[in-house]
Amino acid sequence: MRVVWLDGSAAAIAALAEAVAAAVEGGETVLPLNAADPSAQSLLEAMSPEQPVEPDTAVIIATSGSTGAPKGVLLSARALTASATSTHVRLGGPGSWLLATPAHYIGGLQVLVRARLAGMKPAFLTGEGFRTDAFAAAAAPVLAAEGPRYTALVPTQLVRLLDDGGAGLAAARAFDAIVLGAAATSPKLRTRAEEAGVRIVPAYGMSETASGCVYDGVPLDGVRVEQDADERLCISGDVLAHGYRLAPELSAESFHGGWFRTSDRGRLLPDGRVEVLGRADDVINTGGVKVSAASVERVLGSCPGVREACVVGLPDAEWGEAVVALVVAEQTVDANALRAAVRTELGAAATPKRLEFATELPLRGPGKVDRTAVRARFVAP
Repeated sequence: MRVVWLDGSAAAIAALAEAVAAAVEGGETVLPLNAADPSAQSLLEAMSPEQPVEPDTAVIIATSGSTGAPKGVLLSARALTASATSTHVRLGGPGSWLLATPAHYIGGLQVLVRARLAGMKPAFLTGEGFRTDAFAAAAAPVLAAEGPRYTALVPTQLVRLLDDGGAGLAAARAFDAIVLGAAATSPKLRTRAEEAGVRIVPAYGMSETASGCVYDGVPLDGVRVEQDADERLCISGDVLAHGYRLAPELSAESFHGGWFRTSDRGRLLPDGRVEVLGRADDVINTGGVKVSAASVERVLGSCPGVREACVVGLPDAEWGEAVVALVVAEQTVDANALRAAVRTELGAAATPKRLEFATELPLRGPGKVDRTAVRARFVAP
């Protein structure tokens, strides 16, 4: 196993790109880790690099996820290349790529795989944080190349580009497609992007599916999505991982018969598109009524002046769980009006018992809302 430590430098990313290319061609398994992550050492220890690697493993994506328990997703060369090839088919053919998200997560690492398969050298956005001027500078060589030009972002990065305007937004407009993943794309953000002339492709997927496997509601070629009896989405296809590092029981629980059972609720629409309804563990049982946190978030997010919202459940002596919401507003918004909108759309049980405002939502990983941090905010003394 080859461990590649990423420190934000172009040299480290270039080393990872070469290591991944070699792994895809049958070389040593690669484990990318973020040198700045305080939990990186514990992740490394959990991956036990001294022990033999599971067969057919090109890359291990290590993460603590939402539970805090280390988990290593085993990805084969077949899964990585199937995802990259299907992505190019869906977007409009092989092209040049800008890496603008952390490469130790699957969304960033797949940019390296796609660029390699396209025979192109990817450009890198380096440094700490996300600055729109740095994005524009890093995008310049990609946008100067012939053929399709692509990048992958998370919603918070897109919001920053739209807010700041200028050279960063101009660069975003010049891409033939921007794959938007890691978190859901709200209808409001989609509309903002369209009005600004930015071509986005919302993607749904995870490390276990070698990155996005459903683009704008439509599964990639070779990917099948079904819904089980519990409304959980199940996925099959060559893009699937083949298990978890040193966790045969967890692997058998999640991967069975060529299918991966996700942690997300969803449904298949009559036109064949996939609608993701939110994580199964984000359902709030309040007063005996099951409330989808994602549904409440959608209603709040559609209200005038609201940029985004996170809804969670808190233990409550009377209700079992109480619905609470943390809202990011673009202007002064009446909390009572927001509650009324939820009550009208979803009923009294879904109406937040508490609603607070913040300048931004806490994030974890590549751009997912940190629901644990949101809960902590409401229970803090």
